[in-house]
Amino acid sequence: MKTNHIQTTINGDVTEFLCNADESLLDVLRDRLGMTGAKEGCGTGDCGACSVTLNGRLVCSCLVLGVETEGAEIQTIEGMANGDNLHTLQRVFLEEAALQCGICTPGILIAAKSLLEKNPNPTDTEVRYWLAGNLCRCTGYDKIIKAVQTAAAEMRGA
Repeated sequence: MKTNHIQTTINGDVTEFLCNADESLLDVLRDRLGMTGAKEGCGTGDCGACSVTLNGRLVCSCLVLGVETEGAEIQTIEGMANGDNLHTLQRVFLEEAALQCGICTPGILIAAKSLLEKNPNPTDTEVRYWLAGNLCRCTGYDKIIKAVQTAAAEMRGA
């Protein structure tokens, strides 16, 4: 199988990698680039554990081929914090215990960040709708919704 040379930008850094034509972005991130934040929960785009943004659009990285990312801008959970300073969403999730096992958490955080970039003052219903593609088997979602709302208010300066 032909190996493809891809150049893309991940979390603001120009990145080059080699991948096969049938290799998912999730596999490239985890296996080729050592970015293990995105998790494979289902491999079919149903759980959201592997969520990233691709050119500003929330996607499941298990459904995107690595070769499709040539010249693209990708944001992953690894780029959410600024060094040792957690993003507001990350900090609030910890403070409000809005996570348990952690498999779904990176995808939920990326999805929540994407939501708040588009709508900084969502209703609970809007948060639930936006996060509907992210499955959590541990928390029951109430703490997640509350944490997103708390972070949103803090980010707005409310």
